Amino acid sequence: MSTQTRQQFVVEIRAYCAAHANEALARKYARYFKEGYDAWGLLDSKHEFWTVKEPEWRERHARMGLKGFLKLGEDLFSSGKYEEGALAIRFVKGYGRDFGRDGLPGLAKWFASGIRNWAHTDVLCGEILTPALVDGRIGLSDLAPWRASKYPFQRRAVPVTMLGLLKKPFQARELLDFVAPLMPDGERVVHQGLGWFLRETWKKQPAPVEAFLLEWKETAARLIFQYATEKMTAAQKARFKREGKR
Repeated sequence: MSTQTRQQFVVEIRAYCAAHANEALARKYARYFKEGYDAWGLLDSKHEFWTVKEPEWRERHARMGLKGFLKLGEDLFSSGKYEEGALAIRFVKGYGRDFGRDGLPGLAKWFASGIRNWAHTDVLCGEILTPALVDGRIGLSDLAPWRASKYPFQRRAVPVTMLGLLKKPFQARELLDFVAPLMPDGERVVHQGLGWFLRETWKKQPAPVEAFLLEWKETAARLIFQYATEKMTAAQKARFKREGKR
């Protein structure tokens, strides 16, 4: 698809969204996004946008292929409108097992273009990245550069994507060593993703996670520990308080 044709497609999508916008519904979901929320108000899963227009657009523009839809995602995320980003994710999700490491650079550009919230990040991970990681279509080494991304939500995507690895046999220390470079991170959204991953890992293999947390208890953000120790007893949590904070 040429740049001009792709831009026309984007204009068509946005014209539909503007014509069917629901400001009241957009306001309803805003409370879930501390970082801000901009939407057309089309989140109802039964809305024609998802049940009719999405499959229609996907079929009509199938010749774009995965590469084309990844490029389209850059345009859609650039608006900041929630539904446009969600649509981009669903288009790429439709390629299933065709998505692999060759698609990662295109996907990474979405963060530069405008992924601005936890929901887009976590759905992107759960629907596209995690299945690819679990299936071996991408590896942890492919995600390693993401740990140093200047975009917080791209860094958050690393531990969130790794959650799928906990559903099969795993070496906890290997996974913990991989997320360790993120432990000094200064962003709340990264702290939440890390804490979530550590909590779920602890449920499966508590000893190595507890040892890891002890290594970081004096330096890493307390929000990470709040999430990571959420399911522990009060006595267990006490071990991870900073010295002088007991």
